[in-house]
Amino acid sequence: MDSYFKKRYNSFKFALQGLNSAVRSEPHMRLHILSAIGVIVAGFLLDVTKTEWCLLAGSIGLVITAEIFNTAIETLTNLVSPEHNPLAGKTKDLAAAAVLVAAITAAIVGLIIFTPYLLDLLNAW
Repeated sequence: MDSYFKKRYNSFKFALQGLNSAVRSEPHMRLHILSAIGVIVAGFLLDVTKTEWCLLAGSIGLVITAEIFNTAIETLTNLVSPEHNPLAGKTKDLAAAAVLVAAITAAIVGLIIFTPYLLDLLNAW
């Protein structure tokens, strides 16, 4: 039984190491984290609803997950294809496109949620 819990602990530890690696090595990941912090602060300041929090949290998670997959795919592609290869380039482009789609989706969700709150603030002035 100890072996089971030790394996689960190690899996969690390795996952945190991967997250730490992505944050330290990827400038875009740091930008996503900074944006997520801004969204969280705005959510508290504007007192968004629980449903809106769920949508914002899901959007943040989607973008960060996409960026981690992108980093993993790029790293693996560099490993297996160190020389220029059109298929390796296409693989990297597709992974980057997934991050772009996730980020655009998150931005749309943010606009839908925050625009009415911001318009209310402007109208209050």
